[in-house]
Amino acid sequence: MKLPVAICTMLLALSGVTAVHADDKGKAPSPAMSAEQKAMMDAYARVGEVRAEQKQLAYFVGNWKTETSMWMDPKAAPEKSAGSSKGESMYEGRYYRLQHQGMAMGQTFSGEGMLGYDNLKGKFYNTWIDSMSTGFWLALGSYDAATKTYTFNGDMDDAMKAGAKIPIREVVKIVDKDHYTFEWFETREGKEARTMQISYVRQ
Repeated sequence: MKLPVAICTMLLALSGVTAVHADDKGKAPSPAMSAEQKAMMDAYARVGEVRAEQKQLAYFVGNWKTETSMWMDPKAAPEKSAGSSKGESMYEGRYYRLQHQGMAMGQTFSGEGMLGYDNLKGKFYNTWIDSMSTGFWLALGSYDAATKTYTFNGDMDDAMKAGAKIPIREVVKIVDKDHYTFEWFETREGKEARTMQISYVRQ
């Protein structure tokens, strides 16, 4: 993750001051941070905290068996396939990486995403890249503790219409400690339809 120019500059300046005074023992200590510098350091410390929201995402860590159902036509029977998923914690629990292996439209398929909670935005988010595209997916969402459900919203580029977007809703429901489901809904011409569902079983 790239830090803003302001914080990078401040950190470099502070490290430079520390280095100079380490070589000049006996001289006066470096001046204390200004109120503005202190406020900036405190703000970035808050942004980087591992809070309850990040900790609850540890649920997804582990190895999972998956069953995927895909609907090309909402009225027709879905295409089903088996696969696997692996979740791991990164950067002391600030992010969670999810890797998937399976089949899609008769082809071997792999992909991965990042799951996390942005302290600054106050939103959960997920990202996605895979072996059948060259784009990057980002969706922001919230968590309902009463139903143990995450709901994410984002826009997907329409491969059939240059510049067009397809509104997407994702629903991740925690069934119990070893089972959860993922549903993908697309809105086309004002009508929402579920086009994918994945069931996860912890291994």
